[in-house]
Amino acid sequence: MSSPQHILIVEDEPLIAMMLEDFLDVLGKQLAGSVDNVADALALIEAGGIDAAILDVNLRGGEKSFAIADALAGIGVPFVFASGGSGEAIIEEHRERPRLAKPFTMDGVAKALEALN
Repeated sequence: MSSPQHILIVEDEPLIAMMLEDFLDVLGKQLAGSVDNVADALALIEAGGIDAAILDVNLRGGEKSFAIADALAGIGVPFVFASGGSGEAIIEEHRERPRLAKPFTMDGVAKALEALN
């Protein structure tokens, strides 16, 4: 199976989201969407066309990305949690999911996406 090509980014910090978008471009990936909240992410997931996702755990206003993770898991779309914190921030159901540590590097993003095969 080839690595995912259409990637959803869920990140509430605009500069970090833009950096991830640049990384995807350099890596030859397509941006399936870039959103900063649960509602917009769920709408994109429902619309389809997503092969994988990078989910920031903690979003603005105290939102967590776990509802997005549940929706992706429910349709079999792989994802990686992006977090600057320890694994304790991840709820039990998703504790085994891959993680991408902040600060992000191009190599880290590439390896995280390749691991989603």
